[in-house]
Amino acid sequence: MSANGGTKAIVAALLANVGIAITKFVAFLLTSSSSMLAESVHSVADSGNQALLLLGGKRAKRAATPEHPFGYGRERYIYAFIVSIVLFSIGGLFALYEAYHKWADPHGITEWQWVPIVVLVAAIVMESFSFRTAIKESNHIRGNQSWVRFIRRAKAPELPVVLLEDLGALVGLVFALFGVTMTLITGNGKWDAAGTAMIGVLLVVIAIVLALETKSLLLGEGAEASELAAIERAVTDGPEVERIIHMKTLYLGPEELMVAAKIGVPACESAHDLARGINAVEARIRAAVPTARVIYLEPDIYSVAAAEAGTGTAADTAVPQPEVERSGG
Repeated sequence: MSANGGTKAIVAALLANVGIAITKFVAFLLTSSSSMLAESVHSVADSGNQALLLLGGKRAKRAATPEHPFGYGRERYIYAFIVSIVLFSIGGLFALYEAYHKWADPHGITEWQWVPIVVLVAAIVMESFSFRTAIKESNHIRGNQSWVRFIRRAKAPELPVVLLEDLGALVGLVFALFGVTMTLITGNGKWDAAGTAMIGVLLVVIAIVLALETKSLLLGEGAEASELAAIERAVTDGPEVERIIHMKTLYLGPEELMVAAKIGVPACESAHDLARGINAVEARIRAAVPTARVIYLEPDIYSVAAAEAGTGTAADTAVPQPEVERSGG
């Protein structure tokens, strides 16, 4: 659901931004407003970002290869990280540069004065529809999480990226409308420069937030606490496993979780019985957490003495550790 919802939100944002970018550029050519130019570049950057997200989603669907045995799911994270770089450099830094340039050479809007107001109001309406779509699709998977937690913890990067981009676009349009309106009222182009500077700061902040959150996904995040609890219950909810000795999880992609665990099993008469028990545990894990698609379970015989010694294995099966020679002096 998250992949389909993310694609729908991306397409809606892309269509809105392409139309908005064209109208903003026309308004800039008619009025020479720096706020309109900053917003035009902002919309172009957003359009490019949404194209990158769509490309990343398509490339992530490629089948696993011997060189990449776990597939290409993380490619969606890479393209989301590129989006943050584009937003920072092309969107934020360009707006700050344009604000500096306009502040040094301020000029009012003397021609087509009604155009930027009409364009900005129309852009706010179109961007609101895009933002509404992103919110609607996010609510399908957000559950009871706050919006901040959803953006910070979502494993699929597309919806948080589109949400922040659309939010930034709406706030940026308000800043541009403020700068243009005050310039028209006062005739002082420094208000236009101030609106442009606010847009630049906003985009830089959003880009930094996106980069930090995507960096965490690229480094590798484990399962959520609720998912861990469900996996632990699934593993121990049967006679096949006495306890979990240790377990680690890792998201290989937004919808593919790897589970690796060493489990304490009771003594059994044959390897066939052991394999059947492990298969039953894997089936329970997948039923409890459908994203757990890659599961590695290592059976062992739990030993309290070995656990207290820090080996985490059974005394009967642990590999003896070589003694470390101590050099005198």
